[in-house]
Amino acid sequence: MRVLMIYRSTRFSPNSIEKDRKILEEVGNVLLKDGAEVEYVKEEKLPTDTDAEIIFSMGRLPSTVEWIEKKEKEGIRVVNGSIGMRNSGRSTIERMMRENAIPAAPFEGKYGYWLKRGDAVAQHEEDVVYAKNETERNRVLLDFKARGIVDVVVTAHVNGDLVKFYGVSGTDFFRCFYPTDCGDSKFGNELHNGAALHHDFDRRLLMTNAEMLADISGLQVYGGDCIIRSDGTFAIIDFNDWPSFSRCREEAAVAIASLGKRANVELLGV
Repeated sequence: MRVLMIYRSTRFSPNSIEKDRKILEEVGNVLLKDGAEVEYVKEEKLPTDTDAEIIFSMGRLPSTVEWIEKKEKEGIRVVNGSIGMRNSGRSTIERMMRENAIPAAPFEGKYGYWLKRGDAVAQHEEDVVYAKNETERNRVLLDFKARGIVDVVVTAHVNGDLVKFYGVSGTDFFRCFYPTDCGDSKFGNELHNGAALHHDFDRRLLMTNAEMLADISGLQVYGGDCIIRSDGTFAIIDFNDWPSFSRCREEAAVAIASLGKRANVELLGV
């Protein structure tokens, strides 16, 4: 099996460049041990042609998505594919959640607002901003507009435990972690919810909703954030393509690699 691995552009890995690199290479290592031929390439330097049978891509550039779409039309299997990547913008994910009754943060509340760039995933600290009231919310909206960003998702802050989840669709891999338990943070926004109180909640229900969203969006490798309220209900506040899986990298790599093995069996008609 010939495999092409596409590195994510560093602009899409704020404070996570090494973590993102390591998960892709860990998947590659699993495939190598199983006898695959593995090649790596940066998404800024994609080849015109490839003899790969399977592509694993962490790329997010529009040019990468277009390239992947062409390869899919040529019959090459891609994880994550072009459909999922086109659906991975925050506004699209937010709309899909609400259209399919997947628990999301409310639009209004008593504890402030979150404003998030809607046309893409966060690339800078300024792409995800907390506003303590309506006046501050309106000012932040103007700040986004001044940066040329008019697609902004605005939701109310939800009190509760922040939980990060990671999944690989089509497998039994699904893991949850409390980032405040170990000090994990990308921009420091986790501090708004404080230390986790570990409220009881239905992990199976969270997995069911996350898998539903993965299926609707077309993302096979995904991760996200949710808030667990004191009564056990939850709201998914973020959902992304291919996270770093830093807390469970080796386990995740095996699950992700299995998608390639399965696709290869299908291609061979075994």
